[in-house]
Amino acid sequence: MTGNRRKKAEKTMKSLFFIIATASVAVLGMIMIFLFMEGLPIFKEVSVKNFLFGKYWYPTSDPPDFGIFPLIIASISVTGVSAVMAIPLGVMTAVYLAELASKRVAEIVKPMVELLAALPSVVIGFFGMVVVAPFLQDIFDMPTGLNLFNASLMLAFMSIPTICSISEDAIYSVPNALREGSLALGATQWETIIRVVLPASISGISTAVILGMSRAIGETMVVLMVAGGAAMIPGSIFDPVRPMPASIAAEMAEAPFRGEHYYALFATGIVLFLFTLFFNVIADFISNRYRQVGEASL
Repeated sequence: MTGNRRKKAEKTMKSLFFIIATASVAVLGMIMIFLFMEGLPIFKEVSVKNFLFGKYWYPTSDPPDFGIFPLIIASISVTGVSAVMAIPLGVMTAVYLAELASKRVAEIVKPMVELLAALPSVVIGFFGMVVVAPFLQDIFDMPTGLNLFNASLMLAFMSIPTICSISEDAIYSVPNALREGSLALGATQWETIIRVVLPASISGISTAVILGMSRAIGETMVVLMVAGGAAMIPGSIFDPVRPMPASIAAEMAEAPFRGEHYYALFATGIVLFLFTLFFNVIADFISNRYRQVGEASL
C-alpha cells in the first residue's frame, strides 16, 4: 500500500512539473508569436535590407526613415565595452573570494557583492546621470557625459555581481583533491588556480558570463537614461548612442497603434530577440565545448 502511494505521489509530482514546464514554453511561444505578428507588417513598407542597414531612424518624418543600423551598432558597442570591463573584474573577484581571501573576508564581501545585484536598474541609471555623467564631462571635457562609455560602465556595474556570484560558486565547487594533488606535485598556488581550478570550473564561469551579458544586452532603463539617446553610429566610446531597448521604451508610448512606427518598433524587438537568441546559442555552445575540454583534461 505504501509503495502504491509512493508511485502515485511520484507520478503526480512528475505530471505537475511537466505542466509547469509546458506552461513556461507555451508562454514564451505566445510572446514570440505576438512579437512576430506585430513586427512583420512593417516589411510591407520597407525592405528587410533597408530596415537592417539603413543609417537613418526618423520614424516621424515625412516620409519616415526606418533604418535601425545605428541602433544595432549601439547595442553591440555598449554590450561589448561592458563585457570588456565586467568579465575580467567579475571572474577575478570570484577567484579572490574562492581561493585567496580568508573565510572572514569572504563572508563579508560575498553578501555585499550579491546585494549589488538587487539594486533596481533605475537607481543605477540615476547614479549614472547624476554622478558619473558630470564627472566624465569634467574629466574628459566633453559636451555631455551621457554617452556610450557611461552606459557601458553602468551595465558592467550591473553585470559584475551576477558573474562574480555564479563564478565563485563554480570555483568553490571544484574538489579539493584536485588542488591538493596539484600542490603535492610542486605547483604553486597561482599555477594551481590557472591550470587546475579554472579549467575545472570553466563551464560554470561560462554560464556566469552568459547570464551577466544577457542582462546587459536586454537592459532598458539604464541605457535609456545614460546612453544619450542619439540614433547615430558612434565614432568613439564617448559619443551618445541609442541602443535598441532604449529606442523601443522611449517611443512605444508615442507610436500610433498599428501604425508604421508601431510596427517598426516591434520589428526592432524581433531583431533584439534574434540577437539575444544567437548570443545565447553561441555562448551555450562555447560552454558545452569547454565543459568537454575540462572533463577531458581532468
